[in-house]
Order: sequence, then C-alpha cells, then structure tokens
Amino acid sequence: MRSALVPYLPRRQFLQTLAGSLTGGALHSLLHADETSGSRLPHFAPRAKRVIYLFMAGGVSPFETWDEKPELLKRAGENLPDSVRQGQRLTGMSGFQAKLPLVPSAFAFKSCGASGTRVSELLPATAKWSDELCVVRSLFTEAINHDPAITFFQTGSQQPGRPSTGAWASYGLGSESSDLPGFVVLVTKGRTDQPLYARLWGSGFLPARHQGVQLRAGAQPVLYLEDPAGVERAQRAELLRDLHALEASSEFVPEEEVEQRRATYELAFRLQTAAPEACDLASEPESVRRLYGPEVATPGTFAANCLLARRLVERGVRFVQLFHQGWDHHGNLPGGMRQQCRDIDQPCAALLEDLQQRGLLEDTLVVWTGEFGRTSYSQGKITRESYGRDHHPRCFTGWLAGAGVKKGIVYGETCPFGYNVVKDPVHVHDWNATLLHLMGFDHERLSYPFQGRRYRLTDVHGSVVRELLA
Repeated sequence: MRSALVPYLPRRQFLQTLAGSLTGGALHSLLHADETSGSRLPHFAPRAKRVIYLFMAGGVSPFETWDEKPELLKRAGENLPDSVRQGQRLTGMSGFQAKLPLVPSAFAFKSCGASGTRVSELLPATAKWSDELCVVRSLFTEAINHDPAITFFQTGSQQPGRPSTGAWASYGLGSESSDLPGFVVLVTKGRTDQPLYARLWGSGFLPARHQGVQLRAGAQPVLYLEDPAGVERAQRAELLRDLHALEASSEFVPEEEVEQRRATYELAFRLQTAAPEACDLASEPESVRRLYGPEVATPGTFAANCLLARRLVERGVRFVQLFHQGWDHHGNLPGGMRQQCRDIDQPCAALLEDLQQRGLLEDTLVVWTGEFGRTSYSQGKITRESYGRDHHPRCFTGWLAGAGVKKGIVYGETCPFGYNVVKDPVHVHDWNATLLHLMGFDHERLSYPFQGRRYRLTDVHGSVVRELLA
C-alpha cells in the first residue's frame, strides 16, 4: 500500500523528474538501450539487401529431392541397422513398429549442370539452376515434431514468444519503402497439413512494427484496410490524427508505445493504396507470368506468391517469407511428392530467372528449406506404389541462392543410409547465423534487451558457415 506521506506523482511526471538527475540519466539509457547500442546498424557491408525465404512446411524428404542414396536400393526391405540408428529417438508414429524397413526413393536422380549436382527427376526446372545453387545436405535440428521444429527454425527457440527471423531482419535493416512493411508473409492458399501460427512471423518482444504482415489472396490482401461504408479516406485520416493526439496525452501509455502505434497506424493507412498495387499480378507482362507456369493466374498459389515476392522486394520490402504446406508424408509419399514438386518446381526456377533478369539476384538472398527431414526407413507398409517416411531431425537438405553465397556447390554429407551427418554438420543456429551474416550482421551483436538480458536470434549458440560464402 502506498504511504500517505509519499506524494503521488503520475508516471510520466515521475520519469521526467527522475531523468533530470544522474540516476535518471542512467535509467533513461537502460530504457533506450536498443537505440544506443548500435545493434540496429549493419555491422559490415551486407551482401544481401533483401531475402525471399521459401519455407516448405511439413518436412521435405531429402531422398526424393536432393540427397540420393543408392545404398537404400541395395538394401531395400532390410531393417535399419542398430549401428546406424545408435539409439536415437523415434516418434510414436513409427517407434513401435516391429521392423524399420529401409526403402529407396521411387524416383531417379541425374547429374545437372557443370557442377554435376545430383537432383531428383521431380525437380527438372530447379535442376537447371544447379550451378547457381548452394545445396546444404547436412542440416540438423533437435526437434522431432512439427511445431517445436518450425518454431525453432523461425525464431531460434523451440518455445513460442521469440521474434521471428523476418522480424529480426526488419529490426536490423528497416524497410526501403515508406508504404510497405519491411516483412511480408505469403501462405499458399488451400494447402492444409501441419498448422501454421501467426507467431511464426511475429515480432515477439521487438517493437510491433517489425512483425510480418500477411498478404492474402483475393480483393483484400490485408484485412480491415478497406474504408467502411459511408466513410471517406479524408475522414479516416482525421480520425487517425485525433487518435494519435489522444494517446499522446495519456498518462498510462508509454511514449515509446505511442510512437510504435502511430507508425503502425500510418503504415496501415498507406497500405490501403500500396498493397493492391503491389498485388496486381495482372499488370505483369505475359512473358513474365508464363515463366511461373499456369497456376500463376490463380491468386494464393505458390506460383502466384513467388511472382508476388519478386514484386514486393522490387518495391522495397526487405524480407518476404513464403510458407508452402503439404510435405508431411507419413504415407502415400510418392503420390504426395509428385504433387508437391509440381507445385514448387517451375515457380522456384522462375523466381531465380526473374530476379537474375532484373539484376536483383546479386543482392537478393533466396532461401529454401523445411523444418526437418524424413526417415530412410518406411513408416507402415511398403508396396510397389506407396510407402511413407517418418520425421527425422538428424539430417536434411536446404539450399541458398543469390547474394553472397557460393554457386554450384554441395556442402555437407550424410551417411549411406541418410540417417546421420558424417561431414560438415550445419545446425539451425548455424543456418540462422549465416543468414544474418549475409544481411550484414554479426549474430552475436544483433540483440535486444528484454526481461533483464539481451536476446538474439541464435540464443547463445551458432557459428557462421563461411564455406557457404562467396
């Protein structure tokens, strides 16, 4: 209970009085540590001015895409050797099977480009760009189920609440556009598998303006931006000014929060004009739309989102993240992989070509990965037409292209069974540290004060994989 002998001062008056003293000055420095630390400026010249992150949610099987394993064909149907498994954790979906039978890919691989990178027949268009790709076959994580795994990739923690990679990029780099957010999210429409949560592109404890803004397919790319019936744009602008004035006069809302809200409201106001223009794919030349394939004409498809991603980065958006669900193939994997690869193959290749033709690929980083891989043994029964694969965190594949990465290389190696990394492992924290490095940041220095300590995307781990850098 407040003593009657202590005079009551409103919070703002108290802080203003306190700030006049040396103690107040120290308190002010602590309250604004993120502004005075210099962490928001690039620490060195960035190779990547912008990022397009293609996230394949559900766990892509490397055996049918990027990591050929002839040994599985030789030993098809045999039990996974204990010497290979080494007592590693299994999920409850296959952990109680009497046998863990090895199963080879139903699809052939071939050497592509001057690099000779081995790529699945399911990805013929992307394979033509193998000499531009930096393929990493040795990714690994600790998370064995979807939500902790995807949250880990996106935020650097298996527990929810931390800022996403795109939010960190926005916090560090800002936006080149005054009319569009620094971080935009696109989700393939109509694809359901494992759920996606808005916190995967959230800002966590970073200022709210750094959270991802999801653009949706259809006439309203951002919800609730349309003027209500009977309300003109000028009236909304006047209402916005009145709202700012009301919040600014409040003794109960911190000044920093007022400023964050003001910036968010004003961006939303400008988005009313900017978002529809940016999302108007019909304005693209027919020759460009043809690159992405016939599905580009359908809003919300992966093809349409890839073209939209190029339009967004061209207009100053720093970080565009595409989520494409449907890779969780516990059964009927061959049929599922055919469909998924048809969805993404031509659009991925078109995006690289489109960026290159416009001179954007040299300073745009394109990232492709999922949250984990799949097992080399089959989950459930194997038939001539069908089999399944369970979750496998110990090794999987991703690739990078564009700004600052080596071209036409394959980094890392897995064992003949595709079960363990045997050369050059790349942990999730290493992957994120490398992405930040390409954006011009030392991952150990890009941090933010929260609840008594400074947090960063890579927590207290991670090393830049310099062998991937050009």
